[in-house]
Amino acid sequence: MKQASFFRRLTQQIRGFALLGLSAWAGLTVGTSAMAQTPNWPNQTIKVIVPFTPGTGMDTIARAVAPRLSEKLGQPVVVSNMPGASGNIGADAVAKSTADGYTLLMGANTMLIASQLYKNVPFEPTKDFAPISMAAWGTLMLVANPKTGIKTVDDLVKRSKASPGSVTFGSPGVGTPHHMAMELFKSQTQLFMLHVPYRGTAGYTQDLLAGEIQVGFLPVHVAQGMVSAGRLNALAVGSPKRNPVAPNVQTFGELGIKGVEVDMWYAFYAPAKTPQPVVQRLNAEIVAIMRTQEVRDILAKGGMDASFSTMDELRLVTQQDYPRWGDVIRRNSIIAD
Repeated sequence: MKQASFFRRLTQQIRGFALLGLSAWAGLTVGTSAMAQTPNWPNQTIKVIVPFTPGTGMDTIARAVAPRLSEKLGQPVVVSNMPGASGNIGADAVAKSTADGYTLLMGANTMLIASQLYKNVPFEPTKDFAPISMAAWGTLMLVANPKTGIKTVDDLVKRSKASPGSVTFGSPGVGTPHHMAMELFKSQTQLFMLHVPYRGTAGYTQDLLAGEIQVGFLPVHVAQGMVSAGRLNALAVGSPKRNPVAPNVQTFGELGIKGVEVDMWYAFYAPAKTPQPVVQRLNAEIVAIMRTQEVRDILAKGGMDASFSTMDELRLVTQQDYPRWGDVIRRNSIIAD
């Protein structure tokens, strides 16, 4: 609980910095010094590895940032998709690349989950990457099919405790944020529900709407339209504060359920041992890009809130989130398909 409280305060702090612009000021100040220390960098193309397919949240962020970063650095910045093993293949490629600032990773908290779901993963997120900056957040909403009669979190808890295993929940697959969010919720409320994993978002969402499965998590921007249309019941959002897309939906914290902060986050990393001045320069430029209204609008259309952070703030989030999800994985004996 103490760890969850720390993580909640930290995420709120980072979002606060994004609103106030304090991180950007600090990053830009340090970045100016870094530019003077690295006169020969960059002098060639920079590659941003996205460890998932085109069209995903990570891909949207990377492709919004790449051309703007290219303008700032005066060198081409290209996005390369390298999917596989829930992101582990692309992440490992960056971890093993030369630490010279020319290969970057568009990462997310899914990297912290996937690296602990598979056996013999050859990298560790907390050690093998140099944090650059947070990039965006995506909120998850817990919803129920109206046919169930479950209208509140309390309804769900009572139903599950009265008849353990009678409630089914779905996800786009084992180890996805949707799945892990529910496992964390189950742990915090000591519930037993049956997991029905799908192979992708489309089939999962379709069956949730049809009532084939009863409850599940969806990104708030996807869920809210269905809630407004009466096709799903909104139970709670997994963010520290209410989401502006669904301002009337309470957080788990407001409902008295602590430790269920399950927002998806996205961030930029470089290989460990990348020269500090290079990382500082990248932080300064990416922070400036993430602050622009143009980029914020692009990400908002994809259901994400643009954000940024200092390198140390991202390092703390990574270090705190990694064992949190590892504990959920081990406690529930979750393994990759």
